[in-house]
Amino acid sequence: MPGAADLPHPERSEIELTAVLFALSDPERLSIARQLVDGPLDMASCHATDPNLPKSTKSHFMKVLREAGVIRNDPNGRRRLLTLRREDLDTKFPGLLEAVLGSPEV
Repeated sequence: MPGAADLPHPERSEIELTAVLFALSDPERLSIARQLVDGPLDMASCHATDPNLPKSTKSHFMKVLREAGVIRNDPNGRRRLLTLRREDLDTKFPGLLEAVLGSPEV
């Protein structure tokens, strides 16, 4: 049974292309996903491009990305560790991350 700090994540088979594309369609969420390309980050270190966003908005961005299957948000002591689900997404949708996250920011 998951602990209280565990958040639900979709299984690889449950990840849908439309949900992933929706999650990455917002510039702030896309920015967060791009920060995770090089490896996991502590949630406190991962930031949206607008530093004035309320904490609740940032949490909502993380929730949308997690529920779409783009990231994992796991407990790490008293903090949270964010990880891009590269293997799952590359297996289900080959080339998608490269096409979306590898493109230059506009």
